[in-house]
Amino acid sequence: MKAPQTSATAVKTTGSRSWKAWAAVAAGGLVGTELRYGLGVLFPEQAGSVPWTTLAINVAGSFVLGMLTTVWIARPHTSFWLRAGIGPGLLGSFTTFSALVASVDQLARGGFHAVWMSYLVLSVLLGLAAAALGWRTGKAIAGEGGTP
Repeated sequence: MKAPQTSATAVKTTGSRSWKAWAAVAAGGLVGTELRYGLGVLFPEQAGSVPWTTLAINVAGSFVLGMLTTVWIARPHTSFWLRAGIGPGLLGSFTTFSALVASVDQLARGGFHAVWMSYLVLSVLLGLAAAALGWRTGKAIAGEGGTP
């Protein structure tokens, strides 16, 4: 039988878990930001057109996050710090809502209304579809089948 945790033990465990998660989020954030920047340099976006690089990054991130979240739900033994580092850290900095909003704002201010509206609709629809496909893929990986 396991002895009950004292409040000092609980604080120590929580504190240890907390610093690991913070460090993992910071490291993941650095990697995700650099990946996004690198892809932006390799595939520059043209002014006045759909920002395809940002769209591809956000859709790919939606897929990966949907897949990993589903796997982590099925296999909850995955370390909290690892989930925090990959989810909010790496994928949170790789896929950013602020990049979408900045692109929409820039296109709207430039008078490219059909482009920003198309980009916004594509982002929502493709992001949701990618997350759903990621969910199905995650269920298949976790051995639960991919059917809803």
